[in-house]
Amino acid sequence: MSEPLELGPVLHIDDAEVRVGTCSWTDRTLIKDTDWYPKRSMSAAERLAYYSARFAVVEADSTYYGPPSRQLAEGWAERTPDGFRMNVKAYSLMTGHPTKPDSLWRDIADALEPEAAGKRNVYPQHLPAEAVEEVWARFADALEPLRATGRLGSILLQYPPWFTPKRANRDELARARERLDGLPACVEFRSPLWFGEDDIDRTIGWLADHDLALVNVDAPKVSKLPRLAAATADLSVVRFHGRADDTWKGRTTSAAERFRYLYDKRELRPWVKRVREMAGATREVHVLMNNCYEDYGVRNAADMTDLLAAAAD
Repeated sequence: MSEPLELGPVLHIDDAEVRVGTCSWTDRTLIKDTDWYPKRSMSAAERLAYYSARFAVVEADSTYYGPPSRQLAEGWAERTPDGFRMNVKAYSLMTGHPTKPDSLWRDIADALEPEAAGKRNVYPQHLPAEAVEEVWARFADALEPLRATGRLGSILLQYPPWFTPKRANRDELARARERLDGLPACVEFRSPLWFGEDDIDRTIGWLADHDLALVNVDAPKVSKLPRLAAATADLSVVRFHGRADDTWKGRTTSAAERFRYLYDKRELRPWVKRVREMAGATREVHVLMNNCYEDYGVRNAADMTDLLAAAAD
């Protein structure tokens, strides 16, 4: 009989559980260019088990580029301990991002409108409405093994900068909530307009009314995104994108290069108070490092764990 898998630290602040982790455990620069994993020859199962023994939450971002299967989600559930949480990034088509046609299911790709033929990227408007609904249904169904075992933290709906605060987009968010049929979901806006003086209260109130968790962010100044501590659902989420202004909007060879930034503990310390505020208003808080270049993310996740643990004592 195999030994039970070990779970990384879960902090208790007020009545909330606080989990700290990263937005990837499989980035090539972490696996190939650092010694964080004991052996470079570790299998995928061994790496996830090693990660989950050190951090109690992770984000799966590969699902943005191609939808997951039930088999994949079953593997994640089997390779992680009880009490572990996995947040899953929504497939690009679901949030209106450019999507590679060959990442679609074959029958869904066959339903693309003729105008999409030969295009490098497609969007929801290139599919019949019923095909778009089927994409959402299949994505949600694939995550059932995580939900059934209590490991599904949240589905991350990250919307592009052109998704601005207007009625049509609020309607789209309401449809997203309906399509996910009660599954936990969090929303990250890349347009700062949602947080303008005339919109911020409406944004926070609207998300709370629809049981959608706002993703609070730490991002470069050029993003114009504020550092908030808003709790709009039973789960609160913070994602740290680094503070590299020069790569936020620029083209890079990889996502890791774009978020290549190592936080100093002095930059992380102000977040202790914000996390405590969220913990006082919600049941669970996920603090996730998206600066997954080499070992930057895991180092800063350990830093943040230490800072929060000291404040919880």
